[in-house]
Amino acid sequence: MKDAYKILGVAKSATAEQIKSAYRKAARERHPDLDPGNPWAEDDFKELTAAYEVLSNAEQRKRYDDGEIDATGQPRAQERTSGYDAKGKAKTRRWKKDPFETFRQKKRQEKTVTVDGANVNYSLKLTAAEALEGGTKYISMTNGKRLKVAIPKGTKDGQVLRLKSQGMPGMGGGTPGDALVVVSVDQDARFRYDGRDVHVEVPVGLAEAVLGGKVTAPTLNGEVSMTVPENSNTGTVLRLKGKGLKDDAGGTPGDQFVTLKVVLPKKPDPELRKLVEDWAKKTGAKVP
Repeated sequence: MKDAYKILGVAKSATAEQIKSAYRKAARERHPDLDPGNPWAEDDFKELTAAYEVLSNAEQRKRYDDGEIDATGQPRAQERTSGYDAKGKAKTRRWKKDPFETFRQKKRQEKTVTVDGANVNYSLKLTAAEALEGGTKYISMTNGKRLKVAIPKGTKDGQVLRLKSQGMPGMGGGTPGDALVVVSVDQDARFRYDGRDVHVEVPVGLAEAVLGGKVTAPTLNGEVSMTVPENSNTGTVLRLKGKGLKDDAGGTPGDQFVTLKVVLPKKPDPELRKLVEDWAKKTGAKVP
């Protein structure tokens, strides 16, 4: 039979408050709902609760320390000396079971210990747009239940959203724990925000800048194709209407402003150099 003190993880000299504190901590850590795949989790929790019921009651604890009952509160047969026989050998007899013990045990079980449910942590990843705009997301619990999570506008990376009473259920009428949703925001350094408008810089080649053409630009909802007018320069700003942050339901979204940055080929191009030199001589531009 297991030792009640060891089940609770306390010393035999522990005070009533220490026993209570140890039980509450162990109950939260070993709640069956935290380990749904373990077929012994519920039995382990019942064993923990039974040991606490024995040690938390002064009378029961004394009876346990005296060896009259076990860690579940049940009487256990013991032998004690009952005189000596004619040969001087000690005679023993077993203690008789208290006829009222079953009744008292049942009453003790009816007085269930109240334990508040444990909080449960979840993680939720958001894009920068989702965090800024707010909205609704869903997370899946270990028991298969889906929880609706309201994302406030301007949610920050690392922010914790609390879902009241959506954690582990309490025991004996205890208050359910909460679901704590830790938000992780994907910080996309390419974008800069100004109210509902979004700004991004897009590199374009010399050919697109001079002749115009199609380039790909990133937006909060994926990449889009956009037209670069001919003779564009570094600093030219193009607008993508409605590609900014969304407003409240039914509101008008902001715009995305794309600033062009003209870039030259990474490797020197002799033909391009010759072309520019001829153009410089023709226009009188200063060259090295």
